[in-house]
Order: sequence, then C-alpha cells, then structure tokens
Amino acid sequence: MPAPPSFFSHPSSLEHDTGAHPEQAGRIVAIEAALAARDWLGWERVLSVPATRAQLELVHPAAHIDLIERSCLAGGGMLDADTVVSEGSFVAALHAAGGVVEMVSRLLEGGAGSLGFSAHRPPGHHAPAEKAMGFCLFNNIAIGAQFALRELGCRRVLIVDWDVHHGNGTQDIFWESEQVLFASMHQMPLYPGSGAAEETGGGAGRRCTLNVPMHPGSGDAEWVGALRDLVLIRGEAFAPELVLVSAGFDAHADDPLADCRVSDQGFVTMARLVRGLADRLGVPLGFVLEGGYDVRALARSVTAVMAELGPKV
Repeated sequence: MPAPPSFFSHPSSLEHDTGAHPEQAGRIVAIEAALAARDWLGWERVLSVPATRAQLELVHPAAHIDLIERSCLAGGGMLDADTVVSEGSFVAALHAAGGVVEMVSRLLEGGAGSLGFSAHRPPGHHAPAEKAMGFCLFNNIAIGAQFALRELGCRRVLIVDWDVHHGNGTQDIFWESEQVLFASMHQMPLYPGSGAAEETGGGAGRRCTLNVPMHPGSGDAEWVGALRDLVLIRGEAFAPELVLVSAGFDAHADDPLADCRVSDQGFVTMARLVRGLADRLGVPLGFVLEGGYDVRALARSVTAVMAELGPKV
C-alpha cells in the first residue's frame, strides 16, 4: 500500500501577526477547521521543522536572511508597502520554508504516487533572492526545488503556479536555470506587473519560463483550458522528476484582491489534471499554499482539492 498523503503545517503560522492585513492568521485557522471537521480526509498530519540556514541560503543571501531576522527581533514593522512582519514572523517563515523542504524530501523518497500539501504562512512566490515583497519573506517553493536539485539528486523540477498574482520571485530565481520549468497562470494586468508571455527565461534557462496571462473575469473554462492545453503539455515534454504547485486560491470568484471567477470545482479540476500529469510521468506531486484571501472560499477550495486527491474516505 502506498503511504498516505501528507499535510505539513505548524502552529507558528499563527504567530506571524499581520493585524488587519489580507494575509492573516485566519486563513490557516479556516483551512484547518474545515479539514478537522472532515477528520483530515485521510491525510497524515506532519508538524514541520524549521528550515536551516544552509537550506535558506540555497536561494537567499545571508544579508537578506539577517535582515528578516533582525526586523522580527526588533518587534516587526513594514518591510514595504505590502509586507509586514511581527516578532513571531521569522520563526513562522522558517517553518514555511522548512515544511516545503521536508515535504520534498518525503516525496522524493516515496517516489511515484507520493503526494503532499504544505500549508503555512507567510507565502513565498513573490520573494526574489534578495528581498521580501508581496506578503512574502522567503521563497518557500524555490527553496524546496533547489533542495531537491542540489541535495537530493533530482535533475528537473516543474513548478506550476496558479496563484492569481504572477510568481515574480520564483521566475527571477530560476530565470537562467535549465533544471526548472516555471509555468505561471495569472491575471494580467495585476500586481506585481510582471509575467508577460514574452518573458521566457534567459541564458541556459531560455524557454524554461512559461507565462500564461489570464484576462480579468476569466473563470473555470479559461483557467482549466490554459492549464490543460498550454502548461501541462509543456510540462510533460520537460519530463520533470518532481512536480510542485504554487497553489494560490485567489483566482476564486469570491476573492477580494483580484477579478477572476474560478470556482471551488475549478480548482479541483486543475488539481486533478496536475495529478494526472504526475501519474503519467511516474513522479511525486507537492502543493505549496500561496494566496487566497476570502477565508471561506480558501478553506472550501483547499478541502475540495485534498478530498479529490487523497484517499477516498
């Protein structure tokens, strides 16, 4: 029997105090309450460990890590117009990155059919190597991918980013890498303003970035079609040994920070399609929580995705 899918989390996510900010602790509270009401859907709960300094430095220079730590030790504040930290944010960010590292380790050890979901905050995909931005302190999914490539012998990683905002940080980090295919679907125009179709990577990574801008008002048909007909076709040709998803749920019709119209079922269909790709390739699949700012829609969508992909209970 294959191992049950694993859900990675840590209470420190609640100690990243952002006040009335859209990216707030209620997001995790709502997800975990919905899952607990359904006995966690047969997923194994795993308490994440913090990322080590060496793991963070696979992506981020020491000066950036030190800045985040000092800012939190000093009591927190605004790092930019969108990104806030508190005294507990550094530990939360360590676990957010560490959860992905641990998930990746288990996935690659488990091999084909292995499945994981890392649900922490702060999110990560807006953070480039040298700064925090867009609610993000460290780029969790990039750290996990680099760990797979540098420490676990993985040769190619596919990152599918379906957050409604472009994952500019992940794109920047892997811009010249031929080992990572970064494929992003995102509303355009919208923050952070990057992610045009013409942005396709540079150097050795030329054509290893795929951006699929989505129109405001686009819903299930458009998002599912773009994923199926563009992202997954390129992803399959890339022949990755690991598939990771930057799973933002802010393209939802109820989300206050964007203008797309994806439903709970739309996310389920997208998750099913990505799982189908991973199964055809015989590789493991991991989801990393990014955005999603209507807490009810977020909790419903995450729960529906996990119910679809996990054991039938």
